[in-house]
Amino acid sequence: MAAQLADSQGAENSLMYELSRSYKIEAAHDLPHAPVGHKCRRLHGHSFLITVRVGGAIREPEGWVIDFGDIDAAFEPLMGELDHRYLNDVTGLSNPTSENLAAWIWARLEGELPSLKGIEVGETCRSRVLFNGPDEEDRG
Repeated sequence: MAAQLADSQGAENSLMYELSRSYKIEAAHDLPHAPVGHKCRRLHGHSFLITVRVGGAIREPEGWVIDFGDIDAAFEPLMGELDHRYLNDVTGLSNPTSENLAAWIWARLEGELPSLKGIEVGETCRSRVLFNGPDEEDRG
């Protein structure tokens, strides 16, 4: 279907897609650099919703950008490091803000998922951060 659509537009494989896979973790943290008296400086927990976004053109003959199972396989080791953990104890997350958590996840997945487009971390039903990777000049 996608190839037919692309053919009908005269641009085979030029259609770009973005897809996502979400994971829920339960974890505790405190934010040691929050101002004194700030509620997030105290130990507390969240049901984090982490969404991995990838993108690209449809691969043939599969007819997909990436197998969702490949995203699961890349994320599985992170689940073991993050779920039901005290995030401050995870190497590289001594200040586990949602922003730092998203960047940490990106750094761990970018070699596994070359089509990685973004990491979204939701710490509450109203608060989320989206990290789209380092600036081009910072990518070396």
